[in-house]
Amino acid sequence: MADEMFRAPVNRSMRTLDRNFFRKILPLQAARVFENKNISKVRSELERSKDALHQDRLGSVFPDPDAERAKSGTKCVLLRPGRRRDAAEPNNKSDANIEGHSPPLYSPVLDTLLEQKIIDIVPYSLHLDYTYWTYHDIISAILPEDELGEVPSGFSQVGHVAHLNLRDEYLKYKHLVGEVLIDKNPGVRTVINKIDDVGEENAFRTFRYEVLAGPDDLNVEISEEGCMFKFDYSKVYWNSRLNTEHRRLVSTFKEGEAVCDVMAGIGPFAIPAGKKSIFVWANDLNPDSYTSLQDAIKRNKVASYVRPFNEDGRAFIGDSAANLLIASHKVDILSKPSRKDPKAHPTILRTLTQPQIFSHYVMNLPASALKFLPSFIGLYPPSLRAQLPVDAKMPIIHVYCFSTKSDDNVEEGRKICAEISDHLGFDIKPGKIDGGGVEVFDVRDVAPKKRMFCASFRLPEEVAFRDPTG
Repeated sequence: MADEMFRAPVNRSMRTLDRNFFRKILPLQAARVFENKNISKVRSELERSKDALHQDRLGSVFPDPDAERAKSGTKCVLLRPGRRRDAAEPNNKSDANIEGHSPPLYSPVLDTLLEQKIIDIVPYSLHLDYTYWTYHDIISAILPEDELGEVPSGFSQVGHVAHLNLRDEYLKYKHLVGEVLIDKNPGVRTVINKIDDVGEENAFRTFRYEVLAGPDDLNVEISEEGCMFKFDYSKVYWNSRLNTEHRRLVSTFKEGEAVCDVMAGIGPFAIPAGKKSIFVWANDLNPDSYTSLQDAIKRNKVASYVRPFNEDGRAFIGDSAANLLIASHKVDILSKPSRKDPKAHPTILRTLTQPQIFSHYVMNLPASALKFLPSFIGLYPPSLRAQLPVDAKMPIIHVYCFSTKSDDNVEEGRKICAEISDHLGFDIKPGKIDGGGVEVFDVRDVAPKKRMFCASFRLPEEVAFRDPTG
């Protein structure tokens, strides 16, 4: 009964949001507390006995319904829909709807408080309006009943922008959805709907969109892993749902290592890695991503560790390996400023020297990154091989890709390894990296039958030293 009372008013013909329509006056009862010193006692006892109103987003203590009493500070405790036992009603009668439609009985606790003259029961009109109900409540009261199977509620938030992927059947309600979503999410000012797949028509992984509500302003600022990023979401790629994956992969990098981020975007791997004193050469083909990456490097003060590039990924793989061999770069790790002596100069605790060989290559372009793998064939030709450190290990490659999905991902792992083997011209199987195998990590589901994976393996020397023309 209570659930029905508190539902939002229904208007399934609404096409323009009318916030004033969502108003409701609920006839309830309240326990008027004569003395304020008893408010806490009364509320506690009525909550324990389940006589007090218990409803999401509503408290139970309200000003007295009588204006004069309310002015003097009198309070009341709202009661759930119910009734007191009639004097002629047998005590052994069930509390559950005696006549089928009567509200359930209040507990004896209420009668005891009345007998003690601590409270009185008075009628109370509870006014609810649009601000009370949630996004789901409002949308469920607007959409046709036959389209309520899955109310459009999932969205990713990038700064102040909410990004929806509305199904076709909900497109006619798109502006309603957008307006309500803004109203019910204080951090959202703009709602957009994607109108094509990421990368479907654009090599930069940007997408076409339409604004459903709010200003057409996609200049956002976000924080991830303690790093600040500022960018135009309409011009660069960003996926907030990959936060966990960014953290996972960066956690495998060690201080002082060198990492080559081939498709770096605006730096969700590179910038946090730089914060960990990891040397990163970060590249992206998109000029706008490159500009935002430069801004992130400066904004997060990691210029000593992160170098930005704006080149073709295939060429960058080979060029970066050759250039790192002859690059010379050191960073002094300084002591923190002294609180006791602010004028004291920091001391050098240790010095990190940029390695001559990358420990990791990151290739986060799941739609096509596997096709870049042939660029690792002959990564170190004879002219460069002679410059390699004696104890040099080949880099670990982390390549992202899409595949099908299953409960155990075994078949997907085999298929991914087969693709890697085909591109490298070298047979490689699922297994531990240290044993020469490929570790396939399940990143996330992207569609009902599609999953994103990260395949990590150490580049075989047979591939890195092979003559690519042979």
